[in-house]
Amino acid sequence: MTEVAMSALTGEGSSDRTKRADALRNIEAIIDAATRLLAVNPDASINQIAKAADVGRVTLYGHFESRATLIRAVTDRAIAQTNEALAQLDLDGDPREVLGRLLEATWHLTHRFGAVVVAGARELPPEQLRRAHDEPAARVRGLLERGRAVGEFRSDVPIDWQLTVIQSILHGASAAVHRGDLDEVDAPSLVRDTTLAALAARAPARGDASGPSTPGV
Repeated sequence: MTEVAMSALTGEGSSDRTKRADALRNIEAIIDAATRLLAVNPDASINQIAKAADVGRVTLYGHFESRATLIRAVTDRAIAQTNEALAQLDLDGDPREVLGRLLEATWHLTHRFGAVVVAGARELPPEQLRRAHDEPAARVRGLLERGRAVGEFRSDVPIDWQLTVIQSILHGASAAVHRGDLDEVDAPSLVRDTTLAALAARAPARGDASGPSTPGV
């Protein structure tokens, strides 16, 4: 069926289609602008977002009834795009090498979305926010478990602590780039090398090569 015939059946004319297309463009512009601003400043105002999107406040509120609604939309899209990007990575192979690649990919996404996570944490229910982190955390946890099992990563500290360290390094590097303390080009390798060094299994101390001593010997 042609577009003209479909319009005749639905009663939608060219003017309606134009308005709908304009609305979709405005929505996309608003979400893009909000993502850029919130990534740097989680307190970015509606006025600032509307200006960056080149729309008026009335137009913005016509699509998003509140700042909280807009932030939820931005956060949902950031989570979806992050999961989609990381799901494409091949996680087979040496756990240390694979985790290095995953860290670099995660860094780019963390830096792109930056403080959007902070803004989302203020607006999303805790349970929804926790679920949003479950899938990325599960990938890293699986690699940590594999690496610990073969002696690549330390197993003398809780795995949850290792996950916390990784998140801290990623977000710390993103904040440093935004402040101008770290060159964006250098960040991925620094994140990778710093994290892998923190996770690396420690060499046995001198005298421990033969294993633990037997009591009474």
